[in-house]
Amino acid sequence: MTLMQATPMEARSERELPGGEGWWYEPKWDGFRCLAFKADGRVELLAKSGKSLARFFPEVVERLQRIEAETFALDGELLAQDGDRFAFEVLQQRLHPAASRIRKLALETPATFALFDMLVDIDGADLRNRPHRERHERLDAFVVRFGEPRLTLSPGTDDPALAQSWLDDRKLEGVVAKRGDGVYLEGERAMVKVKRLRSADCVVGGFRYASEGGRVGSLLLGLYDDEGRLNHVGFTSGFAGLDKDELTRRLEALRGGQGFTGRAPGGPSRWATERSAEWEPLRHELVVEVAFDHVSDERFRHGTRLLRFRPDKTPEQCRMDQLEA
Repeated sequence: MTLMQATPMEARSERELPGGEGWWYEPKWDGFRCLAFKADGRVELLAKSGKSLARFFPEVVERLQRIEAETFALDGELLAQDGDRFAFEVLQQRLHPAASRIRKLALETPATFALFDMLVDIDGADLRNRPHRERHERLDAFVVRFGEPRLTLSPGTDDPALAQSWLDDRKLEGVVAKRGDGVYLEGERAMVKVKRLRSADCVVGGFRYASEGGRVGSLLLGLYDDEGRLNHVGFTSGFAGLDKDELTRRLEALRGGQGFTGRAPGGPSRWATERSAEWEPLRHELVVEVAFDHVSDERFRHGTRLLRFRPDKTPEQCRMDQLEA
C-alpha cells in the first residue's frame, strides 16, 4: 500500500443497534473523519472527500511525524474541545485560508486524534484484509507504544448493553457497530451507525415559499431564550403526508407577526443564497415537534423532520434549553 491510496470504510444508517455475538461497538464522534498516513518520512491527513487536511491541523501532523516509525496508516476522528465538550464548530474554524490563523488556533485549541482502525502497521503489513479484531489489537499496541493525551484510542466494547447506554448518552451523537471478523472494505457501507433520536417543540416563527407553485417550502423554527426573544434555530421541509395547500393557507393566516425577535434567518452563511432572506414572519401561535440529530452553535446542524403539530403546547413553553447536550 502506498501513501494516500485508501478511502475510508463507511457506515449505513439503522434505527437500532445490531445485537448478538461478533459485534464491536464504538461511540460516533462529532468531528472530522480522517485517514492518516506516514511513508517516506512524510505525513498526510485525508478527509472523507479525499482532500488533504494537513495544512489545517499542523499540530496533528507534527505529532505523527515524531513517532519513531517509518510507515503506518490509521483511521480515526479529529476532535476539538470547547470547554469540557467536543465541538464541531471549533473544528470548522480551522478551515481558514490564513496560515497564521491556523497556527494560532492550533495552539489555543489543539485537536485530538481519536483512533479506531489501522490499515497498515508499523512493520509495513497491510491489514485491510485482516479481521477487525486483529486490526484493533495492532492499533491498541500502537497507541500503548506511541500514544499521548491527544493521540488516543477511541473507546470500544463488545457488550451491547454498554453500547446502548452510550446511545442514550446526551453527550454522544450515536454509536457505530462493526463486525469483529469483518475486513476493511474501502468506500463501502460495511458498518452500522445509529444516531440518537432527539426531538424539540418549536415555534414556527416564519416560513419560506417553495421555488415554484406558491406553496410552503419550509417552516422556520424558533425557541425562546431567557430574555424572552425568539431565536431562529433551524428549519424543516419534510411534509410527507400533509396537504401542502391547506398548510400554506394556515400559515398565510398567521402572517404579519413579529417573526423572530432574537437571532433571525438569513444571516451570513456559506450556504446563503438570494432566497435566504426571503421569508414570511408569523405570529407566535403555531407549535410543532421536530426530530433532529445534532446541534451546533445553538442551531440544528441539518434540516429536521416534522413529527407532529403540538396544539397542546403554548409557544412560551418552547425554550432553548431543549438543545442543551
